[in-house]
Amino acid sequence: MHEQAVIRDLVGRIDELAEGERATAVTRIQVRLGALSHFTPEHFREHFGDAARGTRAEGATIEAAVCDDVNAPDAAGVVLETVELEVPD
Repeated sequence: MHEQAVIRDLVGRIDELAEGERATAVTRIQVRLGALSHFTPEHFREHFGDAARGTRAEGATIEAAVCDDVNAPDAAGVVLETVELEVPD
């Protein structure tokens, strides 16, 4: 359940960012998965795809790297590092 809440929050933040930039779509995101986040890149992509359905982030390419430092301040979380948007001219 915690994982779903993390993903929903992340998708919400990405969608708000896209809306603020008047983007029509999110084309790519890059995230860092904390060592204690309980996510693998595949697991993250699956949950993200479900949560992003119907938002500007649906269909975005996801680059997910796992940090193995259990002592990092964000070891239990997911850090959004990059968002690429499709913005009309």
